[in-house]
Amino acid sequence: MDSIWQIVGITALAGVGGTGLGGVIACMFRKDSDKTVSLLLSFAAGVMTAVVCFDLLTEALNTDDGAANVWLVACGVSVGFVIIAMLNAWIDKTTNHEVAHIDENHPRTADSLEELTHANHFREHREGRQPRSGLFLAGLVMAAAIALHNVPEGMVIGASFARTLDQILTNRGGLIMALVIGLHNIPEGMAVAVPLISGGMNKVHSVGITALSGAPTILGALMGFFIGVISPTALVISLSFASGAMLYVVFGELLPESILMWKSKLPAAMVILGLLTGLLIIYL
Repeated sequence: MDSIWQIVGITALAGVGGTGLGGVIACMFRKDSDKTVSLLLSFAAGVMTAVVCFDLLTEALNTDDGAANVWLVACGVSVGFVIIAMLNAWIDKTTNHEVAHIDENHPRTADSLEELTHANHFREHREGRQPRSGLFLAGLVMAAAIALHNVPEGMVIGASFARTLDQILTNRGGLIMALVIGLHNIPEGMAVAVPLISGGMNKVHSVGITALSGAPTILGALMGFFIGVISPTALVISLSFASGAMLYVVFGELLPESILMWKSKLPAAMVILGLLTGLLIIYL
């Protein structure tokens, strides 16, 4: 039982704490912070890739019968990747239609912090081209979408901890994954809070709703954990699904956004730094 509460606490810090911190940062929003967010996303992508490749997948392949696990792992990774890709496609369709800022010459990934947080929508409302109430509704839709998105991310944390039932606080892979998901949740929290604040909601309530959108991460963590402890095969499936989900987050979200937000070599360097950091933490 103590292990369960430890997982809940750690996941709450990553989910509720990460998105809530994003909401607090949104209250002090600076338009010139693209480069900082780009480096943050790149570093988180590197660490996340290290945990997936050197920890989660390694464990999945070495659990029970390693030779028989290869195809099961490949299928699990594919399913996790596709499900998160479809979920993110739905989120993009739901939240990007309000202000037409994407055309055939524009990348379908946010290339500025304003687009990532939908602050460009606020400019349209402020100039009278869109009703202000629509921006508030966009913030609520974004909160619901992020909440749903956080369930499979929580499963990653739960699956990571399912390997060491009695050593939750010494499971480096699980702790690192919780940390990088928390970092990943900061821009997501900003994306929820900015339209809420700009739509007229006071900052305290905006931060509260933003933090609550991270709560489903806890549900996902419990699901991933309990699936993982059923049997060695279930653990392989759980770890593989979690790996696929995170690989989409890295290559479908974090890296495209970070590179577009700062077209420089430094985001690539931060990815390598994140990889090395994750590798050192896992094996030292």
